[in-house]
Amino acid sequence: LTVNCLDQHVQKSPDRVALIWERDEPGSAVHVTYRELLDMTCRLANTLKKYEIQKGDKVAIYMSVSPLSVAAMLACARIGAVHTVVFAGFSAESLAGRIMDSGCKAVITYNQGVRGGRIIELKTTVDKAVKNCPSIKHVFVAQRTENKVRMGDYDVPLEEEMAKAASVCTPESMASEDMLFMLYTSGSTGKPKGIVHTQAGYLLYAALTHKYVFDYQQGDVFSCVADIGWITGHSYVVYGPLCNGATSVLFESTPVYPDPGRYWEMVQRLKINQFYGAPTAIRLLLKYGDEWVKKYDRSSLKTLGSVGEPINNEAWQWFYHVVGDGRCTLVDTWWQTETGGICIAPRPSEEKAEIVPAMAMRPFFGIVPVLMDENGKVIEGNDVSGALCIAQPWPGMARTIYGDHQRFVDAYFKAYPGYYFTGDGAYRNEKGYYQITGRMDDVINISGHRLGTAEIEDAMADHPEVPETAVIGYPHEIKGEGAFAFIVVKEETAHKDRIKEELKTVVASKIAKYAVPDHILVVKRLPKTRSGKIMRRLLRKVVAEQSSDMGDTTTLDDPSVIMEILDAYQKYKKEKSSS
Repeated sequence: LTVNCLDQHVQKSPDRVALIWERDEPGSAVHVTYRELLDMTCRLANTLKKYEIQKGDKVAIYMSVSPLSVAAMLACARIGAVHTVVFAGFSAESLAGRIMDSGCKAVITYNQGVRGGRIIELKTTVDKAVKNCPSIKHVFVAQRTENKVRMGDYDVPLEEEMAKAASVCTPESMASEDMLFMLYTSGSTGKPKGIVHTQAGYLLYAALTHKYVFDYQQGDVFSCVADIGWITGHSYVVYGPLCNGATSVLFESTPVYPDPGRYWEMVQRLKINQFYGAPTAIRLLLKYGDEWVKKYDRSSLKTLGSVGEPINNEAWQWFYHVVGDGRCTLVDTWWQTETGGICIAPRPSEEKAEIVPAMAMRPFFGIVPVLMDENGKVIEGNDVSGALCIAQPWPGMARTIYGDHQRFVDAYFKAYPGYYFTGDGAYRNEKGYYQITGRMDDVINISGHRLGTAEIEDAMADHPEVPETAVIGYPHEIKGEGAFAFIVVKEETAHKDRIKEELKTVVASKIAKYAVPDHILVVKRLPKTRSGKIMRRLLRKVVAEQSSDMGDTTTLDDPSVIMEILDAYQKYKKEKSSS
């Protein structure tokens, strides 16, 4: 795999730029050639080998976006080790859970991270996490800042070791179905699942989709502003672009640092040709107005892309007309951690074929989408909606959930036997184009981060004064969706506001800051069926203010609970608007 991503390009054009690292401080970009990236990868790979990391071993990577974090992924691949990248915004508890589930032998991290002008304590978080992880033998620590951090017995100073290592490392020969990486993603139950991707099919699919969806041409500067901790970073910052010999931009900062013109100043300075980002960032920037965009020359842009959640029409129009001046192709891409790469997008297509705003539209080569009804029958014809499934396998698809193949089968192949069930609903319009309508299960999408509501509930359930919680998603104008928590507190509890603050803290420390609910409403009890199942559907109706259309409530243990909750919600709304 790394021969495809590095060696083949080093032989042909060693001085071609592989990575442009757009560091947090604007204007301090670092260019890394294919030759330099191969050298860095081999030294890192030899360092891992020296510390007895072997083919098949698991390695956690907890780093901010940088050439070194890309080299860490490639170094694992080079020696046949399996990497699991954990987004550097996750808490120590989330990191520990992933290390323990996958049985990692080592962690690669930075002393600190830098983002939006702030320091993030990465090594401290790793220290906290590995206390509870007996499988960890070594923590490799690189330096992102000048600040000293505590180094213990496990800890290895990474750059010092790399400087001593040989710059040649023979790549391990791998079978096409050997594991390449694991990436944890949320499901509808509380425990994140380790999605497994393998070598050949994954790389082929990432490279082909990168080339054809974005019309990538040799010499273009490709910028996907996702973090490497997500599948988008794996496929369209690292593996797809490098396999195609592209120049890939690594974005370490945030869209509003030091000001809301950051993306577009970067586009002008680096002469970016393809820009791939998330609707949540577009919605945020749209609020700041057009002048931050128009201030900068964006004439280098040819293709714009959207990823992570369905893009709403207003954000699509702004992205297309203001950012792209109405002359760039805008591809709204639909895919998942589990699919490995883009499955439905407006391009590739016939030349100049129409693009309908805010629609993913056309399946990629080899993808056969179908819509299913409640009875598991394929829905024929157009102008129809149903559960989105895929009817035949494709190279980039996940192979299993690590350590739990049964969960893999149950989650994706049981609901509609013979089909892969995406968990999303979709609409097929009169012309046969697809529009994704959103999740069909208890999973929400906060700023493009997929999160099972059960994970938030599990985190809050640890509070001694909160016996019951139910979390739902609700529409949020910037984040797409936000979390809304309904909680029952013990009778003797006086300080409800204190409890709300404590719950927010516990969710941030157990999962991550982005998972913290925007709203917490105290209710006397939750709406339950006679068998004790919480009817979250009714809570969604309350928050969406559709109480006149509650649907079937006959299975409720006590239907009067609905009025109770509606009253509490109206009171909460009044308090909010008056404050």
